[in-house]
Amino acid sequence: MKPRILIAITAVLVTGGAMAGPADYVFMPSVTYGERELDFKYGAASKKNEPSQQAASLGVGYGATEWWFTEFYVKGEREGNHSFYDAIEWENKFQLTETGRYPVDIGFIMEFELPHDRSEGNEFRFGPLFQAEFDQVQVNFNPLLTNISRSVEENGTYFGYQWQVKYRWQQALEFGAQGFGDMGIWNHLLPTSEQNHRMGPALFGKYNLGGKEAIVWNTAVLFGLTSGSPDCNFRIQAEYEF
Repeated sequence: MKPRILIAITAVLVTGGAMAGPADYVFMPSVTYGERELDFKYGAASKKNEPSQQAASLGVGYGATEWWFTEFYVKGEREGNHSFYDAIEWENKFQLTETGRYPVDIGFIMEFELPHDRSEGNEFRFGPLFQAEFDQVQVNFNPLLTNISRSVEENGTYFGYQWQVKYRWQQALEFGAQGFGDMGIWNHLLPTSEQNHRMGPALFGKYNLGGKEAIVWNTAVLFGLTSGSPDCNFRIQAEYEF
């Protein structure tokens, strides 16, 4: 436990308008040692009288230890009719408690993004990951900070969150809801109407392919709750675990 806590504390000390992308997903606190995965994410967001925005990423990850999972991503975006390579990202997840030992499972996420457009600066996102189980219901909540540095305009540390509620009906198909929010600089939040809050129904599933191989997926349709949010955001994630 000590090295895990040290890593989490170090992440907080390192960090000095961040907006979650349409392909963002809810982080889980657990790690599987030795697991390898290919991870694909896609999202599309639309708002009246504004160009549509699409984003996609492809990642390769590995459970390096019983408490550390690391993954590298290549990310792309499309705004209106313009497509472009967006960024590379290095994500690290740390499991801080043994799964199921306490009422709440706790993890920690750190990810560093290097944009292709250097004027956007460097992005470092981090925060704790919480998960609780109530019979067949799983609840996740992740408060996150995103530090942007060396940017032309948006330097600072921004506050956001993710949440998810899932009913474990059967492994092949589960259902629930997801939500994401961006609220502005952590010590000077935007007015509520300008914040980005969106939520909506979600579906989940896992198909075992034999041995350690499986396809795990989740998808959601999110609706904006404020004038600063997209009207509609579709997102999907599919992982091949082996």
